[in-house]
Order: sequence, then structure tokens, then C-alpha cells
Amino acid sequence: MNNVETNIRPDPDPELVAIADYVTGYEIGSDEAYDTARHCLMDTLGCGFLALRYPECAKHLGPIVPGTVVPNGARVPGTPFELDPVKAAWDIGCTIRWLDFNDTWLAAEWGHPSDNLGGILAAADWVSRRAVAEGRPPLVMRDVLTAMIKAHEIQGCLALENSFNRVGLDHVLLVRVASTAVVTRLLGGTHSQVVDALSHAFIDGSALRTYRHAPNAGPRKSWAAGDATSRAVRLALLVLKGEIGYPGALTATTWGFYDVAFRGGKFDFQRDYGSYVMENVLFKISFPAEFHAQTAVEAAVKLHPEVADRLDEIERIVLTTHESAIRIISKTGSLDNPADRDHCLQYMTAVGLLKGDLVADDYEDAAAGDPRIDRLRGAMVVEEDARYSREYHEPDKRSIANAVQVFFRDGSSTDKVAVEYPIGHRRRRHEGIPLLVAKFDNNLATRFPRTRAETIRDLCMDAESLAATPVNEFVDLLVI
Repeated sequence: MNNVETNIRPDPDPELVAIADYVTGYEIGSDEAYDTARHCLMDTLGCGFLALRYPECAKHLGPIVPGTVVPNGARVPGTPFELDPVKAAWDIGCTIRWLDFNDTWLAAEWGHPSDNLGGILAAADWVSRRAVAEGRPPLVMRDVLTAMIKAHEIQGCLALENSFNRVGLDHVLLVRVASTAVVTRLLGGTHSQVVDALSHAFIDGSALRTYRHAPNAGPRKSWAAGDATSRAVRLALLVLKGEIGYPGALTATTWGFYDVAFRGGKFDFQRDYGSYVMENVLFKISFPAEFHAQTAVEAAVKLHPEVADRLDEIERIVLTTHESAIRIISKTGSLDNPADRDHCLQYMTAVGLLKGDLVADDYEDAAAGDPRIDRLRGAMVVEEDARYSREYHEPDKRSIANAVQVFFRDGSSTDKVAVEYPIGHRRRRHEGIPLLVAKFDNNLATRFPRTRAETIRDLCMDAESLAATPVNEFVDLLVI
């Protein structure tokens, strides 16, 4: 028996090299991707502004040591904070994700690629402020949009064929990986430094999903992505100071990510990295709700006028859905906090039927105390439609279908209202973008005076001017 390991350092894992090749060498040539990224920037920032209304979010923000100010530090939009880029990334990421209202990607794995904006914007702002202070040109917002497209692509392509949730791992791992790659590049990292930083991102392992699921669902899911994108900035800075990487981080026998965390499997890839994910990303436009429920709430809202005056006559409510929704958000029993409620298919559908709308305040304790919600939840039957489950994964469809039908005690029923593509889907962009802009306007109004809000909006709507704006000057507009 040989008890001696051969200590020959391997070449870097090809998965790491492919990401570094893309981040350092690929030119984005898609006008659609840049236009979608601009709208994604607006929507993502707006979600953060809206979240600042909630004390449970705001309490997490600011320097770790109260009163600390970092000269030429990164700013946190919607606040007065000037922080180191690691904590700024945490804060921006926390606000973005708090209300579960930013964009979504659904495949074998799920996630919210705009979570990466926390690290991207913090790093780009910090680099730009240092550059200006030293008499060098800053980054411009085109650089931010490019980083967003690439982060979306890395996270989304890793998610297409690889289900981390099925091995118990949380999708914020993909935020850390994608953010690490693009932030290392934004900070001036070379191809080899991107590879090294990525190795650390995988060596960190992954958070468990327990905080997203019954009976443990809780508010960690609202700051976990901020934590992940913040960690990415930290890893990038370590490597840029000379910290070495670990080329076999994924494939090392016994000790690598694949053997330790992925049950011995390896990543599968459906496509090369390009701009597919940004072009096809799903926007949450109508409701701050876990995305698998978006079309269920839309169907419920359509049924509201028909059932609002007959709530006491309801015998049962049939929700027809897809397998992923059943696996992660279908649950009965008590719901103990807002994070629990916004991940319950039945709760969100019940509010839609009851009110004809669903807003963030509907998850708070005061709204959840309405006994009619639990009565409606108790009447619900959840069924899977095999076609819905199949077309959820088909690359040319990627539907997120749900249907709702209400049955009354007198034997009558509503029509079965099915919505297969939510308004934030690429197939409904022509409907969705005007509503997304209106959502942005509303969210700006929660944080800024009218004239400032108009200035921010007008700049964001002017693609050419926005792209050329120095990052630090753009962020200055967002400071309170």
C-alpha cells in the first residue's frame, strides 16, 4: 500500500479557466444584452431603495464599527454610508435581495443574478473614487453593465444543467463565484488572478439551503446573497495582494469541491458563455414574490373580482403548478415571519385572491393576521401538471406556469385561469418594460425628492449618456 501522495501541482481546472477566458477576453456584442442590463440596473437599484423602508433590512447596514468612514470609500445607494468595498457590497446586496423583488433565473438551479450588483457596484465605485483622487480616469457605467452581463452569464450557465439544491447547497454559491470572477477583473486582475480567485470561491464551499425551507425559513435568505457578493470582493482583494490559488479546487480527489460538496459529480454545461442569460432573464415586475409563484398570483388577481364577494362560499381552490414550485414553496402549517410567507405558494395565491394585488407589506405580521388568508390556504389543493414541469426546462420556452381554479359549495366554479409566462419573461418584454420603468419610478419616490428622482430616471433612460457616465458620478446621484 502506498501511503505517500504525489505532490505534483496540477494545471488549473478547465472550468475555472473557461470562466477566466470569458471574463478577460470575451467582447459582448449584443445590443439586446446591454439594453436589458440597463433595465436590470434600474430595477435592481429600485428594489434596494424600496427595501430601505423596512427596519429589519436597514438595521444591517453601515460600518461594522459604528461611525467609521472610509476615505474614497464605496457608497451604499439610498444611504449616507461611505464604506470599505467589502462591507459596501454586503449592504448593497442585502438591500437588493431583501424583498425578493429583483430578477430571477430558473433552470436546474435557481437564483437571482442581479444579486451580483452588490459586489460589482461597490468595487467599481471604490476603484473609480481612488482613481479620481489619484488623477486617473474612473470606470464608466458601460463597465458596470458589461460586468453585470458577464456575472449573469456565469451564474446562469452554471445553473442551466447543475442542481445545487438537490445536493442541499444554496444557490448563493453561484453569486460568490460569478461576483468573484467579474470583480477580480474590475479591480485590474489578470487571467491567472481570476483563476486563482475563483479557486478560493469554490474552496469556500456553500451555504446550506435550510433557511429557505420549512420549518426553518427565515430572513437569512434576504441577506445571504449580500454576504456572498461581499465575500467575492474580499477574495478578489486577497488574490490581488498576492495570495495564491488552488488549481485543483474542483477536481482534487477526496478534497476537492466535486468530491466533498457535489457527491462526486461534475458540472455539465449546455452552452458556451456569451450573453444568453441577460437576454433571457426574468424580471419580477408585478409582485415581490418567489418567482415560481408569480404566475399563480397573476392568475389569482384575475380571479379576484369573481371571488371577492364569495369567499365564504369557497369549497376548494385547485392550484396547478410545476415540480419546482411544489418542491420549494408549497407548504402548509404556520408561517412565522415575512421570509416564510414570501416563500409559500398558497399564502401568495390567497392574498391575490383576497385583495387583487400582492405588495411587500402583505408579508408583515399585521397583514398576515387576517384570518381569511389562512382559511383560503386551508382550502387549497396543489397538483402538478407534467407539461408545466417539462416546459419549465425547455430552452426555447422556460415557462413558469401556474393555474388557479376556485370551486364553490353550490357546485359552481370559476374558469381555470392559467398563466404560463409571467410578465417579466422575455416573451412579454413589450408589456413588461413600461411596467418595469413605472416600478422604478415608484421605488425612486420612496427615497428621493422629485427633482433628484427625475434626474436619476432620465439618465437611466438615456442609454448612451448612462454608459459614458463615470461610476462615481452615477453613484453620487444615489446618495442620501
